[in-house]
Amino acid sequence: MFDLDKLKTYKEGNRLEVKRALGRNGQGELPRSVWETVSAFANTAGGVIVLGVTEHKDDGNFIVHGIPKADKVLDDFWNAALSEDKLSARFMKDADASVETVDGKDVVVIRVPWVDRHIRPVFIDNSIFGGTFRRTHTGDHQCKREEVLSMLRDSDTSSQDSKVIDRARMEDLDYGTVGRYRNVFRAEHGGSEWNSYDDEAFLRALGAAGTGEDGQTHPTGAGLLMFGKDRWITDEFPHYFLDYRQEAGAAERWADRFTSQPGDWSGNVYDFYFRVYNKLKAALKVPFALDSDMRRIDDTPAHKALREAIANCLTNANYYERRGIVCVWGDDAITIENPGDFRLPIEEARKPGASDPRNETMLKIFSFVNIGERAGSGMGTIENGWTAGGYPAPTYEVVYGPDRTKLTLPLVTIGESTAKMQSKTIESAESSNETTESARKVREKCAKSARKCAKVREKYASLLSSSEITVAELIEAESIATTTRIVEVTGLSRRGVQKIVGSLIEQGIVLRVGSGRKSRYKIAED
Repeated sequence: MFDLDKLKTYKEGNRLEVKRALGRNGQGELPRSVWETVSAFANTAGGVIVLGVTEHKDDGNFIVHGIPKADKVLDDFWNAALSEDKLSARFMKDADASVETVDGKDVVVIRVPWVDRHIRPVFIDNSIFGGTFRRTHTGDHQCKREEVLSMLRDSDTSSQDSKVIDRARMEDLDYGTVGRYRNVFRAEHGGSEWNSYDDEAFLRALGAAGTGEDGQTHPTGAGLLMFGKDRWITDEFPHYFLDYRQEAGAAERWADRFTSQPGDWSGNVYDFYFRVYNKLKAALKVPFALDSDMRRIDDTPAHKALREAIANCLTNANYYERRGIVCVWGDDAITIENPGDFRLPIEEARKPGASDPRNETMLKIFSFVNIGERAGSGMGTIENGWTAGGYPAPTYEVVYGPDRTKLTLPLVTIGESTAKMQSKTIESAESSNETTESARKVREKCAKSARKCAKVREKYASLLSSSEITVAELIEAESIATTTRIVEVTGLSRRGVQKIVGSLIEQGIVLRVGSGRKSRYKIAED
């Protein structure tokens, strides 16, 4: 939550931008670049623009200059915002822009809301391909043509996968996959009349097939993705690609890998779900437990969370986007990435009942065989199930251009990783004939840091990106840290660290101590 009273503790980030807003004559003037930032915030996750403030070029601290005749600058903003030739849509309310006071100086604060996908893309100057922007940590970037087209597809009120693909044939489907699906469906719905249908009628009932413009039956987008053969799926979705890698403990590039392309299996989404889950479940801890019949219980809340995470990725992917779906089992985490961003703000998507799947028909087909949540509780199932399984909370990260969503399911906490790295210091100290007492003190510090880090991750993991979590945990482990120290430990660029720390300060999670080159950072107390 943005607090104007704490303005000087913030830094520019993906939800905060400051601008001088002074003309050559020293009078207040609405910057032309403000409209690029309005478009960028509206098309990303919303944000705040403060006019009358600049960022110090050396340390990134804010300098409040104020704006003479700020009311006129505010009027200029509204006159342009409400005109037909500046913004492509009217989505701002009167309360979203106002004149406010900081250090006795007037500034203009513009709170840009996140805009519903049905209104996107928000563009400026009547130029959809030249005037559409998105926001990243590095500032506003002009969207490429494919990004704009992706937003236009998402603005459609119909599900992206429901249309009939006229050029696809029913024989493009893998009927071995269809048969496996029907066996599970029959076990779940033994009394359904659909079980008596032939394959074509059954697929039509599912929404996997429909009548094309030629009056013949063809697969829908969902049917082709779920049950098709990779060779024919890529005719409609040229960038379609499914990739699984196991990198855990691998001395070589990867220990295990399969993709949708070789032709030795169907390569479709339904078969991929089972293949990748059966691989990834081996990464999970299974505590010894028995049911009432004294049988071993091998299914934990984390297993359910993992199944939901895979299904969520597959049903929310934008299969027209580049780079495909990638699932990786690494030493410290499972990561699941899909093309396409969230269609709701992450904060909204976490609320019970909130749901806006990109591929609603695929979600329905999965749900018929008890895979995936249809009640809008998928994120809760993932986050609650993973932590109930004894792991740190999952984190989401969204990047743009091309749009991509990454879910990280931690297997080892950053605190534990820090302790491992610090243990090397212990070994080095002991091999250098330093005293056992010194080594003992280092061990105690390691253990204390690990506990502190775990608390930070548990508290903030659902709110922050993985890079923000890493920096926040390091600051807590160090008690108070400098930018140089964070760069040294994380390996991030200095500019990248400044942006991340600025975002953490903006969210009230980190506090700045001192100013300029003497700035230090610590976790804010509750």
